[in-house]
Amino acid sequence: MRKIFLILILLYIIDNYVCGQVITDSNLPIVIINTDRSAPIVDDPRVLATMKIIYRGPGERNYLADQNNFQYLNYNGRINIEIRGSSTQERPKKQYGFTTLMSDNITKNNVSLLGLPKENDWILNAMVFDPSLMRDYICYNLSRQLGEYASRTIYCELMINGDYRGLYLLQEKIKADDNRVNITKITRQDNTLPSITGGYIIKADKTTGGDPVAWTMKDWYGTGVAFIHEFPDPQDITALQSDYIYNRFLYLQTAAFTGNTSAPDGFQYVIDVPSFINYMLISEISSNCDAYQFSTYFHKDRNGKLRAGPVWDNDLTFGNDLFFWGFDRSKSNIWQFSNGDNEGARFWRDLFNNDEFKCALARRWNYLIQPGQPLNPLSLETFIDQTASYIAEAAARDNSVWGNTGNLQQRVQQIKTFIGVRIPWITNNLLITSSCGDANIPPLVITRIMYHPLVSSTYPDNDDMEYIEITNNGSEPVDPGGIFFAGTGFVYEFPSGTKIEPYSSVILAGNYKVFRSLYGFAPFGEFSRNLSDKSENLVMCDPFGNVIDNVCYQDTVPWPDADGNGYYLKLTDPDLDNNDPANWVASRDVLTSTGSIVENHDLIIYPNPATEVLNIESREIMETITIHDIYGRKHSSAEPHSDNYIMRISDLPSGIYILSVETAGGKSTRKFIKTAF
Repeated sequence: MRKIFLILILLYIIDNYVCGQVITDSNLPIVIINTDRSAPIVDDPRVLATMKIIYRGPGERNYLADQNNFQYLNYNGRINIEIRGSSTQERPKKQYGFTTLMSDNITKNNVSLLGLPKENDWILNAMVFDPSLMRDYICYNLSRQLGEYASRTIYCELMINGDYRGLYLLQEKIKADDNRVNITKITRQDNTLPSITGGYIIKADKTTGGDPVAWTMKDWYGTGVAFIHEFPDPQDITALQSDYIYNRFLYLQTAAFTGNTSAPDGFQYVIDVPSFINYMLISEISSNCDAYQFSTYFHKDRNGKLRAGPVWDNDLTFGNDLFFWGFDRSKSNIWQFSNGDNEGARFWRDLFNNDEFKCALARRWNYLIQPGQPLNPLSLETFIDQTASYIAEAAARDNSVWGNTGNLQQRVQQIKTFIGVRIPWITNNLLITSSCGDANIPPLVITRIMYHPLVSSTYPDNDDMEYIEITNNGSEPVDPGGIFFAGTGFVYEFPSGTKIEPYSSVILAGNYKVFRSLYGFAPFGEFSRNLSDKSENLVMCDPFGNVIDNVCYQDTVPWPDADGNGYYLKLTDPDLDNNDPANWVASRDVLTSTGSIVENHDLIIYPNPATEVLNIESREIMETITIHDIYGRKHSSAEPHSDNYIMRISDLPSGIYILSVETAGGKSTRKFIKTAF
């Protein structure tokens, strides 16, 4: 009996030694969390705590002894914290979500942690299903290299109430924020056009989190895939808003199913094709067996297209799965959107089966695997080896507590071996066929950028005076219909039915009325959101995401100074590389209407915007006229049997509408805006 008692005592001591061991120093930041009265951290409710982050700087070692040395504390303040996750909660190593607070323990405190952009919602990712401790880190970094937002991540070692908890990723929570998912924050009052158009964050996911299912969409086999509102929260979104974003998905589903790519009804006019391609490439190169079905996010900005992403929850990738539960689905020789399991909504497979989409996907893939590009095998191996070297010390400590990693180098080699097989398989199954051809890129060039205007008492809002100029640098007219700016933060899509004449320019303005008042002529169009006063990557694409032009301007040297001083950036010659700062000058030349915009006169409508009536003129006899809203609902129709017609629209609610005219020669559409006055 005494021996049994001694054994139990010994086991207790060993257990407490392992769980309570204290690191003395690390090459990574050290995060120390002490809950009030040493309260245990649970799923709900959150508990209050104090958090310190020890960080001496890049390349320096960090010492636990510095926890009271304010010189080396990156953060020293209050938080509330809880356990997060679904299936991960069953593991002994826990995931945590926390909010940084002011000293009153109530007010959220937007702070920068370890150089990340200021916010208050954060995650400590335990990577419990990933023995390599780097799969999320790899995928998030790759997604950012492809030009998409993904949660920024920083490795750290965690102590809670004196116990060492292992290696973690401090990372950003997905949320609407200028530095995260950069969309307009829609409110409950935004129930009419254009406010109702965004922004939204939606996800296809498990239903274990307690949030209600917003809607379901069928997969290839007819099984329902659950979609959940992430932003606004399910309890905050209005019925009209929910209907609006649901109808965007229905639009995508129908257009992808029918393979419709015609203007303006094709799927490429409702989705940001590059974002869907980038999401698929990250999901497929990693063979993410949860992709498309779970943790699959979408977002839509106000007046913008539906976008895929950010990528999330990438631990079951690169050959890894829940083996202890009998799963083995992350294979190197399958498409995850058509593997018979967790395929997600049908539109993913329908998009892939569309020849034009697949061509765009294949072109993007073949570009990204070239030397020096993010998905190139050598680039990937180098990044993985650098990551493994960086975390090796902390991974060994983590393994001594949890025993999940084992031999880190062996785990790393498994990922590299998987990639070595996966990339050739995708390449061989995503060939650029002769039917793809080369994308027909029009010679449009961004030639002027007013990103930070000088304010005055008459025009106190600099965003209202922003503009960019786009020049047709070719000898033929260009139809810009469907051309748009990819990404978020700057939103504009060219309408159909217009042309830009050779060597002529058009202006896109931040505020139509202010621009006309300030410069004496009307801009071609009005963009949503605004240009950054610091730096922005303007990517102009055709509807399938082929890049026409892109400029990444900055407000620092070597770029000319056009930062709030009355100057704008002007490209000295449209034939020059407009990503080279040396080819730009800061100009105060008076802006004049240099554009030559020719409308397609087969069908003319005016005025636009309109209040009471809409004048419609056609070169051919109009047989039928119909008006639909952007949800596809029919509002009115007429059969004029004439080449001109006046249509009363005073009964229409304010908003954006599509007018369709059928003649013997075919069907034409125009978009118009109905205003109250």
